[in-house]
Amino acid sequence: MKIGMQTWGSHGDIRPFLALAQGLQAAGHEVTLVITCVDHAQYQGMDNEHGVKIIMVASPVIADPAEGAQAALKIFNTRNAVRQLKLIFSTLFAPAEAAMLAAAQALCQESDVLIGHFFLHPLQIAAEKSKKPYMTVMFVHSLIATKFLPPLGFPALGQWGNRLGWWLVKTTLQLQLSKYPNRLRQQLGMPAGPDLLSKVWSSEQLTLIGVSPTIAVRQPDWPAHVQVCGFLDMPNVALEGQLSGDLQHFLQTGDAPVYMTFGSMMVKDLGSQSQSLQVLTAAAKLAGCRAIIQANLWQECGYTNSANILYLSAAPHHLVFPHCQAVLHHGGAGTTHSATLAAKPSIVVAHLDEQEFWGKQLQDLGIGGKPLRRRSLTAAKLAQQILSVLNSPQMAQQAEKMALTMQAENGVATAVKLINAQCAAIKI
Repeated sequence: MKIGMQTWGSHGDIRPFLALAQGLQAAGHEVTLVITCVDHAQYQGMDNEHGVKIIMVASPVIADPAEGAQAALKIFNTRNAVRQLKLIFSTLFAPAEAAMLAAAQALCQESDVLIGHFFLHPLQIAAEKSKKPYMTVMFVHSLIATKFLPPLGFPALGQWGNRLGWWLVKTTLQLQLSKYPNRLRQQLGMPAGPDLLSKVWSSEQLTLIGVSPTIAVRQPDWPAHVQVCGFLDMPNVALEGQLSGDLQHFLQTGDAPVYMTFGSMMVKDLGSQSQSLQVLTAAAKLAGCRAIIQANLWQECGYTNSANILYLSAAPHHLVFPHCQAVLHHGGAGTTHSATLAAKPSIVVAHLDEQEFWGKQLQDLGIGGKPLRRRSLTAAKLAQQILSVLNSPQMAQQAEKMALTMQAENGVATAVKLINAQCAAIKI
């Protein structure tokens, strides 16, 4: 089959699609992957041994680092989850929407089936307009309604209370965010769209949850088209690089460090990074641990390496995490899985509500401390959480057990099998 795929976001939204695209290509399909990256265009021309065709569109979405930093800080400092989503749409999605729709329409013309990032209503709309089968991939399991669990941010009030909570979430999302897909539908002469949460972000043909089943437990009332395939992992991506000589030397000449990264949440702005580096550095010193601190502007911020703290711009997480005691991160889906696969407990500093959800998931599983919020973070609070995790042998043991289970999974193979089965069922 000819399979058209499209994703949008940061590295954590793109890497799983690269993994799935390569898995589908290796299974004999012809795959085209369209990427819109919010902060860089480094995937253009990226080598891949399987021959996946990669097309970059409207990347980076915000080219000016100062403008990007201002938008990111505004999003981080917004307390309401729906307002955060609206800001993400208006600042990081809407500027690329027309280009993404055009790319989606081109994909539909040349593809037998479409697979999109759940956030990508342009591809869902283009697929519906062209009457092509459409499947979606979610990277978080907090978006599937169930009477057995409350929505993110709601208290557990029993099955009837949970149903009410989900109704409120669906209604609010529809009122606040449906204008974005409906605007495109109107342009294409289509009627107003269906429910955003269950009909646009979720596909009734196949919705893949790219989360390890050790973390995302399937609920009894989830519809059959929602399937947990597992983490969509792959070997180290070329642009992630290798372990540098300085990093290897640091790892070999002292106690195992705590790796500290805010990933794509580390704003590319000198003032913001200086403040983040000050908090992370002070926390490491207060906790008395060695640390590797990732920030691309660390030198411009005036920091220098020492025997106990190594600053670096980037490092391949798959290669460095196994050598660390714990991982301090922002609670992104990809980093969460990478830390868990490496058998390391987590300290989560959430910048967005979804990341706080991941932090609570790790805490409930016994492999993470109490999640902290970036906007109220202090070095003292962070040091306390670092020490709490490092001084918990039970947490380290549970992380080892979780890793053994996850390492036996193959999310890409499971996803390919599910996609093939669905295509056979609808006779593609």
